[in-house]
Amino acid sequence: MHQDLFQSPDYYQLDELLTEEHQLVRASVREWVKKAVTPVIDDYCQRAAFPEHILPGLGQQGCFGPTLPVEYGGGGLDYISYGLMMQELERGDSGVRSTASVQGSLVMHPIFTYGSEEQKRRFLPKMATGEIMGCFGLTEPDFGSNPAGMLTYFDDDGDHILLNGAKMWISNAPFAHIALVWAKDPAGKVRGVIVERGMEGFSTPETRNKWSLRASATGELVLDNVRVPKSNILPGASGLKAPLSCLSSARYGIAWGAIGAAMDCYDTALRYSKERVQFGKPIGGFQLIQKKLAEMITEITKAQLLNWRLGVLKNNNKATPEQISMAKRNACETASHIAREARQILGAMGISGEYPIMRHMMNLESVLTYEGTHEIHLLITGMDITGQNAFS
Repeated sequence: MHQDLFQSPDYYQLDELLTEEHQLVRASVREWVKKAVTPVIDDYCQRAAFPEHILPGLGQQGCFGPTLPVEYGGGGLDYISYGLMMQELERGDSGVRSTASVQGSLVMHPIFTYGSEEQKRRFLPKMATGEIMGCFGLTEPDFGSNPAGMLTYFDDDGDHILLNGAKMWISNAPFAHIALVWAKDPAGKVRGVIVERGMEGFSTPETRNKWSLRASATGELVLDNVRVPKSNILPGASGLKAPLSCLSSARYGIAWGAIGAAMDCYDTALRYSKERVQFGKPIGGFQLIQKKLAEMITEITKAQLLNWRLGVLKNNNKATPEQISMAKRNACETASHIAREARQILGAMGISGEYPIMRHMMNLESVLTYEGTHEIHLLITGMDITGQNAFS
């Protein structure tokens, strides 16, 4: 078992922009990751299993819904604290950060924003501790980037509805107690429905044979005439704007998270370059290795500044979905490139489970695509600056 020696790069002294609370939150999650995640994550990844035993720890660290009010079990923290938490979790593993992102941004956030008071009181406090885990059902086998085409629907059945359809690529699905499913009502409007484990006709088969996010639990949601009480419909959500707002919240966390993975790859490569001797000196003394490392720290620093500024905008309720798209896309592209360059610096050791780089590289292939593909986010920015819609 390798020792976690991670040191966070801060080339532009960005810590001066953080409050004492921000730094305490980050330090707490970082220490927890070093103790609870790093020692076990490679083994779970190799076995393609999710370490469910860490869920209570994630809850205790406040990683589930940290920005929600304390009265609902949240931490009442700001968005920079949330970003730093996601950065530290993904530094450990993208799958662990995905679990927290889904729980907080994709399930707790919509229940808090669009749910009834009864729904909030019933679900949020137990979700904050990890006693109840949730998943988010939007993507379908035939509709990913175009969620408006979804086929999942429900019919009226008195004080219940009958829900039918299928969702795919759903993080947390295999162990989730509830699923927030987006479906069309009889009028064709997209609504959010809380489906509970144990309801007849509801199953969550696990997705196998993944080469990415192997330490994350992914599954399908199969909905066969599931009878759900109308009290489980989110009263405040009608239309696609609701699920898309959840995605904006999750993408914000990904922007910070992906840079956490990049920081881990850079830190690993930098340390290795000082220790690995070839031709009579450490390889960090050769120009081509220095070029790679210098470019890595430059791109990480640019992304850190972008994320911090986005956090300030989000705290002031000024961040636009388009700005979040830019940060998500930038972080994923930056991290993917840095992971590949770090792998080369380590040579053959770069593919070994003794180091985290290949695991990050494989995970980032999913992060690059989920919550909006690389290309879709490019077009979101394109539409924002030109006013022209390239989607249709």
